Amino acid sequence: MSESVSPPQRLPSWLKSPIGRARDLAPVQRLIKQAGIHTICEEGRCPNRGECYRQGTATFLLMGPICTRACGFCQVDKGHAPRPVDEAEPLKIAQAVQALGLQYVVLTSVARDDLADQGVGHFIATMTAIRHLNPNTAIEVLTPDFRGHQELIGQIVQAQPVCYNHNLETVRRLQGPVRRGAKYERSLEVLATVKRLNPDIPTKSGLMLGLGETTAEVIATLQDLRAVDCNRLTLGQYLAPSLVHLPVVKYWHPDEFQALGQTAKEMGFAQVRSGPLVRSSYHASHGEDP
Repeated sequence: MSESVSPPQRLPSWLKSPIGRARDLAPVQRLIKQAGIHTICEEGRCPNRGECYRQGTATFLLMGPICTRACGFCQVDKGHAPRPVDEAEPLKIAQAVQALGLQYVVLTSVARDDLADQGVGHFIATMTAIRHLNPNTAIEVLTPDFRGHQELIGQIVQAQPVCYNHNLETVRRLQGPVRRGAKYERSLEVLATVKRLNPDIPTKSGLMLGLGETTAEVIATLQDLRAVDCNRLTLGQYLAPSLVHLPVVKYWHPDEFQALGQTAKEMGFAQVRSGPLVRSSYHASHGEDP
């Protein structure tokens, strides 16, 4: 099954959204600059960052702003020789969480295939530091695939995040050009491993739409996620960060996102965020849908 789509010419009106009020953005931007830490909210120029900051939520990017992989969609810088890990970063982030009064934190990272443990120890050190200074702050993780090593995934699971997120990003057919270095089945296995090790931890995944996928392929992907008992889902519109990134093939209409979101709920996802401006951590702290 296929759907014919034409390359989009103009940004549709529903994607022309303000980035947020300066009073919501400025305190966080100032603090992360002074501390020398990074958030994916800023590195990825998330359109929802003002709203999330206002609600006491932020997504911190661990282990520097340079990724060892070169995915075709991602705005984060790429390089084969990332900077050494900042051993003080866990404390810096914990102090930032405290200063900003954050109630819900998402920890993500660049891929660090250059490290023996691929950065797992740094994830755990950051979780420990945050909990020491902020015992009431909930921590969600959004991890790379760690090359599928179950023992590394297991260490994150043992650290007890309130949710374990790992994104498929796109449908099976488009994995090659979109997620260089990643594999569809390996990502599904990451989510399956979390559930085998601790069925009580909610798992989550997300897709970007607009890279040339069909509705049938999206639904098949959602079925694959439910087959590994993935509980939470985000669906958002892909926006090309620059002319050197993969082009947008289609701007999905808000009505299409709403229909897919309803289908996902009927398939059994406990929490669904589906809309053009939805990103991986959008309304992450809101729990399951009623």
